Amino acid sequence: MAPVHSGKNSLMNESSQTSAPAGPKGASPSTGTVRLRANKLGVVAIAFFAIAAAAPMAAVVGASPVIFSASGPGTPVIYVIAALLVALFSVGYLRMSQHITNAGGFVAYIAKGLGNKWATGGAGIAILTYLSLQIGLWSQFGVFARQLVESLTGIGLPVYFWIVAVLALTTFLTMKGVDASLKVLGVLILGETLVVAALVGSLVIQKGLGIFTFAGFTGENIFGPGLGISLLFAFACFTSFEATVVFAEEAKEPRRTIPRAAYLVIAFIGVFYMVSTWAISGAVGIEGIQASATENPSGMIFDLAESSAGAWLSIAMQVLVVTSFIAMLLGLSNMFSRYLFALGRAGALPAKLSAVSATGAPSLAGLVNSLVVLAIISAFLLAGADPIATVFAWFVALGTAGFISILLLTSAAILVYFARSGTRDNLWVTVIAPALSFLAFIVVGYLTLENYDVLLGGAGGVARYLLLGIPLIFVAGLVRGSQKPAINYAAEIV
Repeated sequence: MAPVHSGKNSLMNESSQTSAPAGPKGASPSTGTVRLRANKLGVVAIAFFAIAAAAPMAAVVGASPVIFSASGPGTPVIYVIAALLVALFSVGYLRMSQHITNAGGFVAYIAKGLGNKWATGGAGIAILTYLSLQIGLWSQFGVFARQLVESLTGIGLPVYFWIVAVLALTTFLTMKGVDASLKVLGVLILGETLVVAALVGSLVIQKGLGIFTFAGFTGENIFGPGLGISLLFAFACFTSFEATVVFAEEAKEPRRTIPRAAYLVIAFIGVFYMVSTWAISGAVGIEGIQASATENPSGMIFDLAESSAGAWLSIAMQVLVVTSFIAMLLGLSNMFSRYLFALGRAGALPAKLSAVSATGAPSLAGLVNSLVVLAIISAFLLAGADPIATVFAWFVALGTAGFISILLLTSAAILVYFARSGTRDNLWVTVIAPALSFLAFIVVGYLTLENYDVLLGGAGGVARYLLLGIPLIFVAGLVRGSQKPAINYAAEIV
């Protein structure tokens, strides 16, 4: 997520970057600093990228049955708790964002609060996190795309074909610039929203408003033995939240746009998941939802859609689950390419990654991201690894653990920043909320370790050792940060 600040004049310099007499492409004519194109994105545009990366449709179909099987009819409340945790973190985070405008996301915050050495360690975790998430999700997408096309047409093309073909498309759109991506994302998100609304509407028409019952929101369901794994899967649905600030350099009036976009994303995703799972739980029945999700996790939602509105809704949902993955992966590609751009500009990664195209897109970073993702997926799949049980499970579990780790580090940085700056105009914003957020993520981190085998799909064994990658890459980042004091994450911090 990209930080935000007041630097209005410095952002305006970006609009004249094409007339710069010298310096790298995308550089400010006054400073030579490479920048993304400013004043390009409004609140809704930025929210689109974050919401798309959350893949709400795919999450309802894929993640909610896991949470239902663990927490039964308490599932809607679990999503609300996850949303409130993210909102709690956002209180201090977005206040601090008014002093930062940088596509480096969490890393820029860590630099501001803890210094460049710790930020470089955090950068290592961020790279590991977003590469892992992309690798796992691309592998899952390939399976879903193959199954969908085969069921509709009888054509059984391999998983690898769909990964390569659609990865090429998302790479092209990422390199072309935000305008091209936004047009695609707008259509896909609208489709996802409408089809889930159609499911909820058909359930209400068929069974009445009584499906929205509070009877299942008991302490036993919400705080039972399944809380740990439920909260982790619900929390994983918010991993795209950082996208709101990663686009800060390209935002119109970032000091106002980024907080609004962030809270819009939290509210939309939280309400979307809560309402849809509440309706599903009530329609299936609060006594039977847990058993139904456990017995038929992959087909429960589709079967419910067909029984409530007909085969057309089930088929539409199956298609939109696949397109939801495309939207999610396009959103992640756009976000992470800006991350790599910022790290290249800072000197933590090769400077060539900070190249900007004529459209203001970090085109080389986008290409490098896709090539790395493809190389790792290729190595696993060509070696015979199962795309779901191995590639998806291993890498998404690692990415989830990495995301929680960097949230914990960022929470600490926010606390230290406000303590050092002496900012105490609002104790809730500068002390209480950041402290509670830090403690909350310690608990979530514990839950991650405690339930890691479940995140792995029960695989355990060798896959657990991938977790060592998080502390190892963090230490490697600390060493690099110590050895290279010229690293400067404040390139756009105003």
